[in-house]
Amino acid sequence: MASRFFATISVVSVLAVAACSGESPGALVDASADDSASGSGADSDSERRTPPHSESWLEDATDDWNVHFTHRAGSSGDLVFPEMMGGGIAVFDANNDGALDLYFVSGAPNLGRGTSPIVNRLFLQGRDGRYVDATEASGLGDSGYGTGVAIADMNNDGFQDVFVSNFGPDRLYRGRGDGTFEDVTQRSGITATGTAPDDWSSSAVFCDVDRDGYLDLYVVRYVVFDPGVECTDSAGRREYCGPDSFEDRTDVLLKNQGDGTFEDISSEAGIDDITGAGLGVVCEDVNDDGWVDIYVANDGDPNQLWMNQGDGTFIDDALIMGASVNAAGLDEAGMGVVAADFDNDADLDLFVTHLRDETNTFYRNLGGDLGFEDQSARVGLAAASTPYTGFGAVPVDLDLDGDLDLVIANGRVLRGPPLTDKLPGPWNSYAEPNLVFANDAGKFRLLENEASSFVDRTEVSRALATGDLDGDGDLDLIVSSIESRARLYRGTPPAGHWLLVDAVDPRLERRALGARVTLISGNGDRRRQVRSIQSAMSYLSSSDPRAHFGLGADDSAVSIRIRWPDGLEETWRDLSVDQALVLRRGDGSP
Repeated sequence: MASRFFATISVVSVLAVAACSGESPGALVDASADDSASGSGADSDSERRTPPHSESWLEDATDDWNVHFTHRAGSSGDLVFPEMMGGGIAVFDANNDGALDLYFVSGAPNLGRGTSPIVNRLFLQGRDGRYVDATEASGLGDSGYGTGVAIADMNNDGFQDVFVSNFGPDRLYRGRGDGTFEDVTQRSGITATGTAPDDWSSSAVFCDVDRDGYLDLYVVRYVVFDPGVECTDSAGRREYCGPDSFEDRTDVLLKNQGDGTFEDISSEAGIDDITGAGLGVVCEDVNDDGWVDIYVANDGDPNQLWMNQGDGTFIDDALIMGASVNAAGLDEAGMGVVAADFDNDADLDLFVTHLRDETNTFYRNLGGDLGFEDQSARVGLAAASTPYTGFGAVPVDLDLDGDLDLVIANGRVLRGPPLTDKLPGPWNSYAEPNLVFANDAGKFRLLENEASSFVDRTEVSRALATGDLDGDGDLDLIVSSIESRARLYRGTPPAGHWLLVDAVDPRLERRALGARVTLISGNGDRRRQVRSIQSAMSYLSSSDPRAHFGLGADDSAVSIRIRWPDGLEETWRDLSVDQALVLRRGDGSP
């Protein structure tokens, strides 16, 4: 297995050279390749590119990238609840060629019961940067009623694997490293998450909860759906139901046994003690004790913050940690969730999207065991979000100034006045514009002109993911909407410098999900930025897990410190900016 993994790393180095000649997207550098750099491991010959100046920070590049996908809800006219929830997106390298590929989760007629021509779709990026639909040959064309997707190398072979959560049985696919995948659902033991026809999983996340080197799987479950329940609005018209019409579920924690199988440890871990209508999830070490915790955004129920006790058990401390309800003590309709350091104080804050007439909620991390505080209004994120229903959300430094901005995908769940004539009924009554907030030193302002291509489009948006699709150093956006074509938005920031960092553990033959990456800039104020190597965020989706940093006008050398999932810390010094680096455990300075 090791030879295949290290061959992948070598390909990454070759791609950096090819990128300079325009043969392949991306400018990736294996930081272990240069033995002569003093303490840095940086490749001094790597390409350095600065995005051109632009008045707009985003542009619609869907046609340029040749992606044709529409999420089909399988609508029958009966307004069946699962139709309203949408499907996820995954951004990952499916065939180990160094370029980011795209996977879209779709619904199906009759809630996925029976054979359907509507399937999830995989798009591979070609050498010209355009995408090709490779679903048929890939083995990923799941015809179930899809909801979420999680990506990770579950068996430490250097290849990415795919977990698909469904309304109905979930699926697990083992990557072969060439863009094809094998369905290993039955022999893996994950069938405990979806054995009944009406089981409903939503988001999922891979993370190493016990620090044994194998990635475990946490699956969020929504409600016990009863198709016989019918709901109406205040005018007595048939309407989509909400979660309060059904029984809540417990989530599932599956331990990776290291042999390709998983064991359900929900009970012994304490995860099945509390129910909730779960939708969003992130796995991060929120109190910096060295053990990853799990935060779940619940729809109309208190959120859960499962604090890892380090002995195989978890305790829900969301209430005492201040991240269960909002500042008024009210449960909210949590959908998408983000964990990121928005205020550059070296710890991870939480952000959750919510229903119309509720605010999206920003929980500031107060540090260590002090917990969180709802500061939504104080930072400027409350009032602007109240008219909208938020789902997907991603932290992106759109202008490369070193502060993480916020992008939010919106779409109603309750009927309202139609805002567009480009969608058929009933979906035109659920469409809304999206939102983008610029982060100015911890305060957020609503963007209009700079993000007009994204915020002016009115659709029933759900999933939102991000990654540097074209290898130019800024992050691009992918959004999936119900009964509308998926959209890709190319980042076009003002001039600024950047760094993209991957963290690889050669002992495990894979990317170190859960690693914490700190960038220390070389300018006078020694500014620090903290990012995590983690893909699961937003709503039902997985983004490129690499750590992306904007540096503004500062092109001086930087230092990178990585805290690996087992607590080991290493530092790389005097790294040049404007490059994508692969940093390997063991190559840095203690």
